[in-house]
Amino acid sequence: MNRRCVPWSARCTTHSRRQQSRSTIRDLQDSREKQKSLVGSKSQSTDPDHRTLGTELSLFTGDISSPGSPFFQPDGTHVFQKLQAFLRAQYPAFGFQEVITPNLYKESLWRQSGHWDNYKDAMFAVTGGTEIEGGDDAHYSLKPMNCPGHCLLFKVQKRSWRELPIRYADFSPLHRNELSGSLSGLTRVRRFHQDDGHIFCTLDQVRGEIISTLKFVDMVYSTLGVGPHKLVLSTRPIKDFIGTDEAWRMAEDQLKEALDKSGQEWELNPGEGAFYGPKIDIILTDKNGKQHQTATVQLDFQLPQRFKLEYAGGGHDGHEMIAPVLIHRAILGSLERFMALLIEQYQGHWPFWLSPRQVSILTVGKSKDVLQYARDVAKNLAFPTTASYIDKAKPLPLSEPRYTVDTDFRDETLAKKIRDAKSKKYNIICIIGEKNVKEANIDLDISGQPNQKRTVEIFDHVRPGVRSPVQGNVSTSVRGLPGLKLDQCQTSQALKMLNNGYL
Repeated sequence: MNRRCVPWSARCTTHSRRQQSRSTIRDLQDSREKQKSLVGSKSQSTDPDHRTLGTELSLFTGDISSPGSPFFQPDGTHVFQKLQAFLRAQYPAFGFQEVITPNLYKESLWRQSGHWDNYKDAMFAVTGGTEIEGGDDAHYSLKPMNCPGHCLLFKVQKRSWRELPIRYADFSPLHRNELSGSLSGLTRVRRFHQDDGHIFCTLDQVRGEIISTLKFVDMVYSTLGVGPHKLVLSTRPIKDFIGTDEAWRMAEDQLKEALDKSGQEWELNPGEGAFYGPKIDIILTDKNGKQHQTATVQLDFQLPQRFKLEYAGGGHDGHEMIAPVLIHRAILGSLERFMALLIEQYQGHWPFWLSPRQVSILTVGKSKDVLQYARDVAKNLAFPTTASYIDKAKPLPLSEPRYTVDTDFRDETLAKKIRDAKSKKYNIICIIGEKNVKEANIDLDISGQPNQKRTVEIFDHVRPGVRSPVQGNVSTSVRGLPGLKLDQCQTSQALKMLNNGYL
């Protein structure tokens, strides 16, 4: 595919407080304009936004005691941690090692990195209860980004060209002092988590690392079913930047070459790079046509020099010390912000692997046998091999599949239980009556599961011909309910395939 390079006029996020303030003002103006245009905009989407859904689905909340810091409820935490687990599962294939770094650093570190001169207004200062000696070092700040900490990790030991590239990943919480008037749900917050990554590499490894990162983005976004997205190259700001013109030209040329080799179209956004280097922003278009800057790839020749990072690999004997190139990268960007996009994308109908409400078991009648069988089914589906481990007092293996399985034993009609389960957007509804106990099977309704075609293929694989037009063996009151019938083992196998297939 021939690349297309044209100016891009949309707004992009930068690390300059000057640009951040401009962006905030624009956001407030856009918000006012949006409110004015709500009347008469019947053609626009009427789906609730992530803040409304966050409350309805018990995903997250907020409190005036900590503005801009979301409180994730159990279901929201489930989704958040699933996204983290999904990325962690991909890290070995892309060569990343996860690290954990401090949240609190001295002012001297931020001066060394250049953030103090270019970003201090967006940082939270922290004062302890005990006086600390040491001049400037008595001032501490919560980190707004992870790169200085990763530079310190690289510097812990002597490095050789044979070790490069070294790739660090970090989910540490970050804090940025957004203006109170701009705070909104999960999209504009003060405390957030970024799927942050930093790659220390040689100059001739840059192109391959960037292309690999763009492939990572494509794979993740395709799996999540979001997009389309486009690539935008943001170049050196007119002012408020560090480094020489020559270093910036070199960095921009490297990104242009990688974009050309990627085979994807890209656009140019002059003057909107970070203060320390040019960047490739991934601009995601949501289902309502609104654009969001999510992933980013940034090239940095400045921080390695400021932290005096080096590796042995130059000269005739291979012992000359050379500064590595630093690549900043994020795939989802802010996890909170990306969750907001997914909440609005799915409207509560989560893919099974990501869903906080995967299975609901409904009982028919008050029989003790039915209730006990339903409890056994719930336990076996939620933790397929738990019983054998508990009996032997052994810990479960780290890779053991676990699913969210809820039960509804209320003394209500089955029709009402089904309506309630569907309103709560469960992916799979299991129905158990006396006939199911006698036959040791389960009636399933899979109509709440997205991607019905692939879902039916999985159930047909587990038990060929299982898909039937009606299930008439639960009780006379539910004859005609579409669904299928499996035993516990087959149901567990189907759930595992849905989960592993990211469906």
